[in-house]
Amino acid sequence: MTSTAPAASPASPRALFWAFASLALQGFGGVMAVVQRELVDRRRWMTQEQFAQDWAVAQILPGPNVVNLSIMFGERHFGLRGAFAATAGMLIAPTLLVLAVGSLYLQWADHPAVGGALRGMGAVAAGLVIGTGLKLSVALHKHPLPLWLGWLLTMLAFSMVVFLQWPLWWVLPIIGGIGCGLTWLRTTP
Repeated sequence: MTSTAPAASPASPRALFWAFASLALQGFGGVMAVVQRELVDRRRWMTQEQFAQDWAVAQILPGPNVVNLSIMFGERHFGLRGAFAATAGMLIAPTLLVLAVGSLYLQWADHPAVGGALRGMGAVAAGLVIGTGLKLSVALHKHPLPLWLGWLLTMLAFSMVVFLQWPLWWVLPIIGGIGCGLTWLRTTP
């Protein structure tokens, strides 16, 4: 998968810290949609193809996907300092916020409005993930595998997790391995 160079890059580790802190505070229920919009569309620090590649790697590494992405992105631009800056930005403010909200939740958990609000936020988060997934599928047009095969692998993974209820740590190596193997066969002379 080829990609053009991004239009801009972060000016300093400090700028990286504040950018990822801002992203983390916007990402209730999942930050992938926000990170993609900010890094690709708004700040233009990555191309759509670079984001799709890095997000794929971040998903197969252990730990939270967006933290993995922040480590890779920060290290790419400023080495170890950048990795620490982006990761700190991604974790410090949300950790403090979760501690504060968690203590409030303990007091108000039984209130019906709290339950309704949480169900609503869950639906919004699911919509954001689906929308971002569809937006990222545009990058699949440049992938060596045909688009229909990418969608088939997607549906297989979805079916294995949702209908067969296989654990994700089985599905990723199986479907990911098939995708990697087919791509390797397609790109090897």
